Amino acid sequence: MQRVSVGERLSPEEIAGLAEAPDILPLGMLADVLRRRLHDKAVTYLRVARCAFDQIMAEAVSPAAREVRLTGAPDTLPIAVSAVSRARGIAGDRAVSGFSWGDVERLARAGAGSVSEVLGELRTAGLDAVAELPMDRIDSLDEAVDLLTAAGFSRLRLTVDSAAAAERPALFLRAAVLQERGGAIQAINPLPMVLNAMRPTTGYSDVKMVAIARLAAPNVAMIQVDWLRYGPKLAQVALTFGADDLDNCSPSDDAPDGKRRAPLEEIRRNVDAAGFTPVERDGRFAVVG
Repeated sequence: MQRVSVGERLSPEEIAGLAEAPDILPLGMLADVLRRRLHDKAVTYLRVARCAFDQIMAEAVSPAAREVRLTGAPDTLPIAVSAVSRARGIAGDRAVSGFSWGDVERLARAGAGSVSEVLGELRTAGLDAVAELPMDRIDSLDEAVDLLTAAGFSRLRLTVDSAAAAERPALFLRAAVLQERGGAIQAINPLPMVLNAMRPTTGYSDVKMVAIARLAAPNVAMIQVDWLRYGPKLAQVALTFGADDLDNCSPSDDAPDGKRRAPLEEIRRNVDAAGFTPVERDGRFAVVG
């Protein structure tokens, strides 16, 4: 605790030992000390408008959204570029994200050019970020990060597709090494993007992985929890285990059950109740207001 509180890095062996330990409360305390050292009481949140790339987008983009995130996997690069261009026209100065690293590689293999050329065309069309960069699905994470930064994607969010909990500490340590080298990694989302109904994760393992990610990569600014995918209860507890950013929050301001049940109020209320200060950010990681 003393070492973490003054900013000393834990060794890979220590991270591995913490990941194997069954008692998560001391682990959570360590991660909380570090996140408070980095961010004090601030917890950022991002309101995202999710739009299928092949559907009409205008009605799906709430004025309150701070990012437009394209979903789905286009078959060709021209279709992907067209979707990004349409999203950019609707988003205005707001961020546009979309697709996964696997989509980028698939489009390149389909004859659209090299990975660099695909990234360049998407960036020129108005894409601010590749939405999913799964550390457990990218063959060469170093090369992917280099290609992304060379194409102008300067704030990267690393994700996990479906890696087992035992495999993830090594991924987080690798992300920390990459961050030391280039400084382009803005956030890590340490919980799986793909949920297996036959082998669901548990709250115990989820908050443990959040804490391990925070401790393994103290040089990465944000450890995220997906609000839509994991829900307010898990997200709230994760804040006390080292998380400091809530991604993929609803942009709706509808309140059919009263103001206190409005999506924005629910986000703020859960952050407040955990003892932190809610701070809205945009899709480029800048604080709003």
